[in-house]
Amino acid sequence: MRGFLASSIGVTCAAALALPLALPAPAQAGAAAVTSKTAVLGSTQSLPLVPLAGERALGPAAPEQGLARRDVRPFSLVGVIWDDPNSALHGRVQVRTRAAGTGHWSGWQDVETHNDEHAADPDTPEGASRRVHGSTAPLWVGNSDGVEVRVNAEQTAPGAADGSEEGARDSPGEERTTALADAPLPSGLRLELVDPGGDPPPADARTAGRTGGALSAVRARGVHAGASDGGSDTGGAREITALSRQETERQYFPDDMGEQRTMPYIGPRPRIITRHGWGANENLRERGFVYTKKVKAAFVHHTASGNKYSCSQVPSVIRSIYRYHVVSSGWRDIGYNFLVDKCGNIYEGRAGGVAKAVMGAHTRGFNTNSMGIAVIGSFSSTKPTDAELKAIARLTAWKLGLYGANPRGKTYLKSAGGNLYRKGKNVRLNVISGHRDGFATECPGRLLYGKLGSARTTAAGYQGR
Repeated sequence: MRGFLASSIGVTCAAALALPLALPAPAQAGAAAVTSKTAVLGSTQSLPLVPLAGERALGPAAPEQGLARRDVRPFSLVGVIWDDPNSALHGRVQVRTRAAGTGHWSGWQDVETHNDEHAADPDTPEGASRRVHGSTAPLWVGNSDGVEVRVNAEQTAPGAADGSEEGARDSPGEERTTALADAPLPSGLRLELVDPGGDPPPADARTAGRTGGALSAVRARGVHAGASDGGSDTGGAREITALSRQETERQYFPDDMGEQRTMPYIGPRPRIITRHGWGANENLRERGFVYTKKVKAAFVHHTASGNKYSCSQVPSVIRSIYRYHVVSSGWRDIGYNFLVDKCGNIYEGRAGGVAKAVMGAHTRGFNTNSMGIAVIGSFSSTKPTDAELKAIARLTAWKLGLYGANPRGKTYLKSAGGNLYRKGKNVRLNVISGHRDGFATECPGRLLYGKLGSARTTAAGYQGR
């Protein structure tokens, strides 16, 4: 059975990688044309930051920049970008926002500045694109119509900032003194205000129940089949329905192999809300898909976008992150392969097919032969919910099982370059790893990272190990 799966992947992957690497640029921030009836429009306001009072003479090199309070068009997510993706923002970014309809201003909230580790691998077309910008993590603030921002350079060594700043980032509104650094902030600082647009319309009864037939076609043609249907193996459905373990085995491992058939270790397929379900505007992302040979490991992340969201808002949160990754940061698509919310719902991330080895932009240096799962929220001082941990276990038991990986095992991945491992080094990692295992970062937050051991055990149990 493993031979059947590997050969199917190999043939299709070779064909995919033989395609030209130059891809067309996505639509710009103001693009309104969409081809799908269910695509949801949104918008991005991009405002240049200026030196704050007392720093005018320093111009773009001012160590303190921002914007005074101002009225803006409605938005729900904020972030800061700059010109050079290879320049780091060693400093503190804080925002205040005004809730639409109430006029209430929030306290100062910290924005996670160390976001370069969530990115495409170096030397790839996506990572080397001229469209890519440096960017902070996005912060979800809810429906707002006013904003104020300040960015301070800090006299802190880059390595020390990763650890010493973590507590401050999780204390919105807490004032502290910041020493200004001699080095300037990155050039071209801009505030990005993202409006996710409205929720998608109710499900069309004509698409209900399509998932079974579409995924049967995937089974018949191998895991990598189905790229011609827009990169999704959902047939336009809003969700992929859950299957029992027996149904999953029959779906993905056909019993026509005779004596060669072996029972796979695979967990039951969980329910997955598709891109169609959360309302992705497919005109934003680049065309085509990039695949790797297999999925040997899963990296668990947090989005660092805050925990102030309800589960009913998650489609809007994901549309905002998607737009921020593509329009503001210049990536080809949302970086994560899957996302999980506090209620345990699982969402399809980067396009290309949920059962396929889609190359994402989630763990800089280790995006090849891996997948990225982002838990929506920040987990340095907030514990993940039981539902989130169960969703991680169910998703990894199924997806890793498709490629014969043991959630409690170890594997080797070759580094494409990063701040922990040199390019070309074979690194031994847990099959379910935290982002910090491949890159020097606080992600996925210490309280989520500390729960990955139990997630590995649970996932292996779902696989029948």
